[in-house]
Amino acid sequence: MATTPSRPRTAAAAAAATKSSPPAAGSAEADAPGGSQHLPQVLQYYRSWESRLIYRFLGGTKHYGYFRPGDPSWDVWSAMRRMEDQLAQKLGLAAGAHALDAGCGVGDVASRLAEVHGLDVTGIDIQGPDIEEAQRRASRRQRSGRLQFQQMDYAALTFPDDSFDGAYTMETLVHSDRVEDVLAGLYRVLRPGGHLAHFEYSRSPKDRTSAHDEKFMTEINQMAAMPAFQRLEHGVLERLLTDAGFIDVQTEDVTAHMLPMLKLFATAGWLPYLVGAALGRSRLVVNSMAGVEFYVHRKCWRYNITTCRKPS
Repeated sequence: MATTPSRPRTAAAAAAATKSSPPAAGSAEADAPGGSQHLPQVLQYYRSWESRLIYRFLGGTKHYGYFRPGDPSWDVWSAMRRMEDQLAQKLGLAAGAHALDAGCGVGDVASRLAEVHGLDVTGIDIQGPDIEEAQRRASRRQRSGRLQFQQMDYAALTFPDDSFDGAYTMETLVHSDRVEDVLAGLYRVLRPGGHLAHFEYSRSPKDRTSAHDEKFMTEINQMAAMPAFQRLEHGVLERLLTDAGFIDVQTEDVTAHMLPMLKLFATAGWLPYLVGAALGRSRLVVNSMAGVEFYVHRKCWRYNITTCRKPS
């Protein structure tokens, strides 16, 4: 495996110098569904050239993979499917159950749960083009009967009460600036006894983080539109789930199982990050920056699987 990359020293200054202006009125970002002031930032991040390049390389879906001892670190695609299988296992739903994918992107995670695990999945996302692509992929795979996709903000769900047997987020809750609204909505649309799973990050408490590490966390979370990551210190999501009414809240730290993929991203992203920082354009290579910095500062955060259920 490649050696651990070092971090460019000019990141902080470059990031501070490249703050972007808000989107113009009438732009696609400004007209994002759901009405949140934060949604344009999320759309801007996902629609950046670097994000699109990474998504194309990974087949349209980006989330971390699950590596077992001995698994080759270069085979990120098999690892991603294993992480999706972990999701199915943690949800614990029987074949034919109806699950909600909150932040589905182009629908590949939902498709895996339908094809391999027999679930009926409704996927929602704020990006209209991704929903259209998800519908095309479901049709090509002849799974359109088990899969449905629609454009919707997961902080403003319009489904009737008690609509789903299970729900999940796969590295999407970190992009929310309305976590309490998201959890309240998921609680409402789950049937009594319904299961919820979050595959998300948490961070070290601010009072246990050095000023240098806190600066890096703040910069990346701002540039990558991840306000929830900034506030979800270890244990906070669990408390918010309990406050929302969920029970049997459990968290498993699986950071060690996804680090090989992060190290691969860090190694690949070191040069673009170095060049971007030198040119004062770190924001244009925020994914490379995040890959390098999160690997260097891997003691400051965790990758968790958090599960719970709505009382019967």
